[in-house]
Amino acid sequence: MNKTVVLVNEWGKFEASHPDGNIDDFCRYYLAQKQGRKVNGPLVGGVVPHFIDGLLMKIIGRISKLNMSYANMALKGTGLNQIEEFGILVTILQEEKPKKTEVIYANLFELSSGSDMLNRMKKRGLIREYDDKEDKRSKRVALTKKGEEVVELCRERITKNAKMMTHGLSDDDKELCVQLLKNIEIEFSALWPRHRGKSFEEVYGSVMGGSDQK
Repeated sequence: MNKTVVLVNEWGKFEASHPDGNIDDFCRYYLAQKQGRKVNGPLVGGVVPHFIDGLLMKIIGRISKLNMSYANMALKGTGLNQIEEFGILVTILQEEKPKKTEVIYANLFELSSGSDMLNRMKKRGLIREYDDKEDKRSKRVALTKKGEEVVELCRERITKNAKMMTHGLSDDDKELCVQLLKNIEIEFSALWPRHRGKSFEEVYGSVMGGSDQK
């Protein structure tokens, strides 16, 4: 087959599954299909899902757990007990005195567990709480001086952890991973607040719509 035709066909496949992708994304995608870094060892621990969706989610889940374990190791001696606390501090810093509920939901916590974590961090002098002038029912939070210092210390360590976890990937591979997975994060981050309290059957039906729901 003519090489131009092959390239056009490959582009058509990529565009169909990644409508927002550009030419740079396609090149990374195409090269990743042709050359992969092989590492010896089992793909995942435990039971290997027999369907591709489950295998992908298990790989993502195991990477997430491993990242949390190493990140928590990196945080020892910083004043933080777990990676979720770092996420909370960074959210407060970036959002500039947000409401407590905004911080909790931005970090994908339930209200009760998120409130407990904020209270513990307040007792340790990392954040301060004050009344919302516009809504007396709400509370806002800000970092203390100690909290700001902890963020700077932890940011360096978390950056090192991220570089360590992805050291086997080229920058192009990392860009491709982001391109392929970002829409999942965007979609479900927006849906999650509306799905809380619903049954899985309701959630599944609303997400899948008229597609194959088997």
